Amino acid sequence: MSLRYALLALLNVEPMTGYDLFKEFETSVGHVWHAPDSQIYPELRRMEAEGLLEGEEIPWGPRGKKRQYHVTEAGLLAFRSWMNTTLDYARIREPAHLKAAYLEWAEPEAAREQMRAHIKHHSGLLEQWREKVREIDEGTSPMLARRLAHTPEADREKTIAYKRFTYEGLIAQAEAEVVWANRGLTLIDKLNQ
Repeated sequence: MSLRYALLALLNVEPMTGYDLFKEFETSVGHVWHAPDSQIYPELRRMEAEGLLEGEEIPWGPRGKKRQYHVTEAGLLAFRSWMNTTLDYARIREPAHLKAAYLEWAEPEAAREQMRAHIKHHSGLLEQWREKVREIDEGTSPMLARRLAHTPEADREKTIAYKRFTYEGLIAQAEAEVVWANRGLTLIDKLNQ
């Protein structure tokens, strides 16, 4: 259900087509909530049917048309209600940690390779998220700039601080995963001497 609120958050900045939403999703909200276009487009249609969005046909190319969406008053109310409700936390599915619980079944080099892959994955995320923080700090984030253009001046500092806070949390999680996987490498070596 969080997909619809991620879409509402993006559409609160400006009206967008499904394609524009997918592109923005990948570079912003997609860092905290993954959704492929095969989930985004049906959700947009459901939200429009429920009155949370209103779509209109706009010209595209010489003869084509695209559907552009904007948030309705009902959509804005639903988003605010969600923002003011405590989350129900889902149970965790963490395949790397599940696999780690049974590494005694793996060949030592395969176990090491799993830990190295984990480090590489999370190191890549660290680099990406540190870049987002840099963009926030330097004022070069395109999506944040558009959001701030529609944000009252009195609320801009909060908007920037919360975006930075989000990425700081993602950075902390990724750093912890790298530390954990490095400890795994040490443990594998210790247990396989």
